[in-house]
Amino acid sequence: MTLTVKDMMAAANAVVERIDGARAQELLAQGALLLDIRDAPELEKNGRASQSHHIPRGMLEFGADPGTPFHDPELRHDRPVVLHCASGGRAALAGKLLKDMGYQEVYNLGGFSDWVAAGGAVEEPVDPGM
Repeated sequence: MTLTVKDMMAAANAVVERIDGARAQELLAQGALLLDIRDAPELEKNGRASQSHHIPRGMLEFGADPGTPFHDPELRHDRPVVLHCASGGRAALAGKLLKDMGYQEVYNLGGFSDWVAAGGAVEEPVDPGM
C-alpha cells in the first residue's frame, strides 16, 4: 500500500498531542525543549521564539540519534520536546519520528504564529543589510 501525505499526517496526529502556546510555555518552564524545525531561511526571514533551539527538519533524525556524529545533546529521551514549524504539518510528522525513535514526551505546538499569538517572546529576523 502506498502512503500519502494525508495518511502520514493522520498517523502523526494520532500519536503526537497538539498543544496551544500557553501549554507550550508551561512545559518550557518545567524544562522542556522548544524545537524549531523550520529551515534556516525561514528563521532569517520571520524570526524565532526566544527560547527555541533549532534543528532543521532535514537533520532531525541525525540530531536525535546519540549514535551519530551529528547528535544534538539538547535532545534527550528524558526531556519533553515541543516542536513547531511554520504551520504545524512538519512538526506533526517530526513528532511522530521522534516517538518512533523512542522519545516519550513529544508535543506539536503547531506553527511559529501559534507561539507569537500566545505572547511568546520572539527574536526578530536578522537584518541582512545592504
